[in-house]
Amino acid sequence: MNFENLGLSNQLLIAIKKLGFNNPTEIQIKSIPDIMAGKDVIGESSTGSGKTLAFGCGIVEQVNPKEGLQALVLTPTRELAEQVKDALKEISSQKNLRIISVYGGVPINQQIRDIPKAEVVVATPGRLMDHLQRGTINISKINILVLDEADRMLDMGFLEDVERIISECPTDRQTLFFSATISREIKRLANKYMIKPTSVAAEKMVDPEKLKQVYYDIPRNMKLSLLVHLLQTENSELAMIFCNTRNTTDYVVKNLRANNIKAIAIHGGLTQNKRTKSIKQFNDSKAGVLVCTDVAARGLDINNVSHIYNYDISNDSNDYVHRIGRTARAGESGKVINLLTDRDYANFTKILDTYPSFTIESIERPYLKKIMAITVDNERYSQEPRRHSQGNRRQSNRRNNSRSYHKGN
Repeated sequence: MNFENLGLSNQLLIAIKKLGFNNPTEIQIKSIPDIMAGKDVIGESSTGSGKTLAFGCGIVEQVNPKEGLQALVLTPTRELAEQVKDALKEISSQKNLRIISVYGGVPINQQIRDIPKAEVVVATPGRLMDHLQRGTINISKINILVLDEADRMLDMGFLEDVERIISECPTDRQTLFFSATISREIKRLANKYMIKPTSVAAEKMVDPEKLKQVYYDIPRNMKLSLLVHLLQTENSELAMIFCNTRNTTDYVVKNLRANNIKAIAIHGGLTQNKRTKSIKQFNDSKAGVLVCTDVAARGLDINNVSHIYNYDISNDSNDYVHRIGRTARAGESGKVINLLTDRDYANFTKILDTYPSFTIESIERPYLKKIMAITVDNERYSQEPRRHSQGNRRQSNRRNNSRSYHKGN
């Protein structure tokens, strides 16, 4: 199968060739024909599977220059909005469409000036609602609406905004939902707002044969020391370290830098300029370690990640899968390293119960040199107590002796 077989116009084929894409991905093969035919589509595919090009072809085909706002793409995060905007500009290089991104964390006045000139808007729900309430955007002529990373948007609490936005769009539009997982809520939205949608799904891009998952059972007061040791000894290209909170992210970055490890942070508490700069530095390999919350787990186009570190075990089992999906892609091998303390046991067990096929090998803790942790804003950090209690040691030993974390055993 090649792009010429998918019913694309010459303009699109030229643009795709310039981008260096020779063969369509699975989600593109399955979704593009229906998208080009004007059908509503629900696409289930993971990050990096090529879904932006899929729905981008539909947008470029349907939208005409100088005829006002005709296409709207909703994304959960600012970074993804920027990424999608840039991709759509490349896909539409032969058509000269005006495409802008609209999101919070930056001044609104420039967006107010740009919106009337745009044919395509890529937006986060919160900022788009601001514009709707101000009357600075008119979506009454939208003929194609895309929800990108739909499950993540709903997880982040945007359901009410999303429904309000959808209801403001014309009913005779084409609607496309793309999501890593199709939840019950997404199905409800589809039943309510889509017309006889076609459902397509692509296999996960992570190669399980090339993905190794391990865990270290570690006292809380040695967690940071182990992370520094592993980053200094593991042969990694790019590494992503996931934390559950902004404070933990800042704490880890500050301490890694203090130990001569080039690390950068990304989380929702940073300004947009800092977040954009961090992603660019990481993609350009100017920093080898990205410490982040789950805002970076989904949607962002980050390649060549060889190691995933779960400094905190995610509260949601699906988020764990999205985290580890950043590595072992496109034929490359990858490694997931979980740093497990007593307060992570419940989350870790829940992940294994949800995904019984996972084999996560227990690794003996190496000899570690205790590093002195630097607190953030002179406040004591709760996950680095002075000593590991006897009760915690007993619980840790019980967990170590109970089983190797392979549900099939």
